[in-house]
Amino acid sequence: MMECRNVVVVGAGTMGRGIAHVAALAGYQTWLADVDESTLQKSLTEIEHDLAAAVAREKISEVQRSAALSRLELASDLNSVVPTCDLVIEAVPERMALKQEIFSSISNQVADHSILATNTSSLSVSEIASSSRLPERVIGMHFFNPPHKVRLLEIIRADQTSEQVIEAVRKIGVRMNRELVVVNDSPGFASSRLGIALGMEAIRMVEQGVAAPEDIDTAMVHGYRHPIGPLRLGDLVGLDVRLAVGDYLCRELGEEQFRPPALLRQMVTEGKLGRKSGEGFYIWTN
Repeated sequence: MMECRNVVVVGAGTMGRGIAHVAALAGYQTWLADVDESTLQKSLTEIEHDLAAAVAREKISEVQRSAALSRLELASDLNSVVPTCDLVIEAVPERMALKQEIFSSISNQVADHSILATNTSSLSVSEIASSSRLPERVIGMHFFNPPHKVRLLEIIRADQTSEQVIEAVRKIGVRMNRELVVVNDSPGFASSRLGIALGMEAIRMVEQGVAAPEDIDTAMVHGYRHPIGPLRLGDLVGLDVRLAVGDYLCRELGEEQFRPPALLRQMVTEGKLGRKSGEGFYIWTN
């Protein structure tokens, strides 16, 4: 197994830019790729802001900040960077057809030693791998939002993933200063399955008038030492994402605790998606 030196992150949304931040800070030559130039530029600005904030909080040094930015490049043409990379991390929206299309394409361009990782939070990694020329080199690397603050990395073993690839990704995760868990491919894995069950129940409590969102979240933060309440977390992740994952888990596992409440569907229909739309269970301002 060759040493990983170069990383490309496909998709410059919230998760993609956070993963690129973590990879560059860990010493990897990193490309952040997206078809939308404006999204790339916005993501670079966000990364620069987050790194400067980390220096201000004395989490990293000015030297580390400068070095990370020097290792980070933007790419609007995926074909130009994928063949040179040892690790490709896909971070596009949670749509199986889209992910399979990307893995089918990139697997025909990468070197045979490259690792192909998906950041999916719930979709079947084995199904994603089935679209690849190199299914044994496909693995799940589920980062958490925001990646530069939340250190957990959930490594998902697909049915086809080789043990060699799992060990290589373990080493990469350690270098990225992650806390690692390894799980087998199952709907929702470990983190999303538990997190969605809690999140849906919290929404049902709001729907039933049990308590205000702030009080439900406070109960979990101070009573169970969660760093953030389930409703605020849903706003940060995106309520549309929460709805899609809840529907998926309910369909795949057939268990009612994952069924999205009517209130969640109504909020998404009304465009109340959380932080990205300015309103969810909370009002969000810059």
